Amino acid sequence: MPVGARVFDIAFTVFIYFLAAAILFGAVLFAFNTSEDKAIFGYRYYTITTGSMSPTYNVGDMIFVKLASGDEINKGDVITFNPSQDSDANLTHRVTEKIENYEGTGVICFRTQGDANKTADSFLIDERRVIGVVKFGIPFIGYVVRFVQLRWYLIVPILIMIAVFFRLLKRYFLMGKEEEEKAETLQDSASVGSDSEKKEESTDENGSEKNASDS
Repeated sequence: MPVGARVFDIAFTVFIYFLAAAILFGAVLFAFNTSEDKAIFGYRYYTITTGSMSPTYNVGDMIFVKLASGDEINKGDVITFNPSQDSDANLTHRVTEKIENYEGTGVICFRTQGDANKTADSFLIDERRVIGVVKFGIPFIGYVVRFVQLRWYLIVPILIMIAVFFRLLKRYFLMGKEEEEKAETLQDSASVGSDSEKKEESTDENGSEKNASDS
């Protein structure tokens, strides 16, 4: 098999298996669970919906938050928290100050600020509202997860289209290689024919010279 075809065949296989595994993982963890309040191995997942943490985390990124208590959180950590009792929305900002014993209550509080914001948040967050510390994020995967949640029935057609696309690419490179091989074969044949003609001409010239010498 030509090198180009082999490369795309390997890429196709790896991509399809990776995509299938990712979709299966997403289906199990996300597709049938739109709630973000359940922890998986001590982690929760959230999708960034605002640009307040850019460029660290951008809109559409998925972040994985490890559940943590106030004692485990330090200045500089990025935390996800619920800023208000009246809202189910969560925020993800960086800790700029940790207050160990707020006004003698024994409660740990945090001052936070988005990386893209010029000023700190106008409120303090006590440890009871903190969900955890952001450990890592995956760019744009939040869009994919959201799509799987809302349009899971379109996954199979998409996989089929991707498979067809890679097959067409593979066929394209195979056809290109076949044409190159045909051109090389024709060129070799023409070269062999030309060499044969040169040999015949050389033989005729030698024969003519010999007859002239005999006469």
